[in-house]
Amino acid sequence: MKEKVILVAGPFDILHESPIDMLGNARNLGDGRIVMLSTAKFGKNKKDCQDCNTGKGVLEAVQWVDLVVSEQSWKEQRLYVDRFAMGEDWYGKIALLKEDFPELKIMYFPRGKRSSSQIKKDLKYSFKEE
Repeated sequence: MKEKVILVAGPFDILHESPIDMLGNARNLGDGRIVMLSTAKFGKNKKDCQDCNTGKGVLEAVQWVDLVVSEQSWKEQRLYVDRFAMGEDWYGKIALLKEDFPELKIMYFPRGKRSSSQIKKDLKYSFKEE
């Protein structure tokens, strides 16, 4: 029987319960998990909390992750996956993937109780100089 490979994408710049839940849920979808690590260099308008190599090392330590790759275009990556999983905030924003990869099943996971953006705001407020 063919192994099912799941690709999970995201910045994962602050690893907390929400992304860990997403990785745990992805574990139940297939046999192998690849994490595509988003970076600020890939056109996001966000500042990374850590460099890509550090983030990659942290993700590789998670037991449900088999491989970590930096985000590039899908055609450059030549990744062969059965399902693509990401946060529900991306729902409807990646329709082009279905054009290029019509057999790909896309799964959206609930965002979770907290977001990295909110944690960054909370930390900035907590450490503000008086």
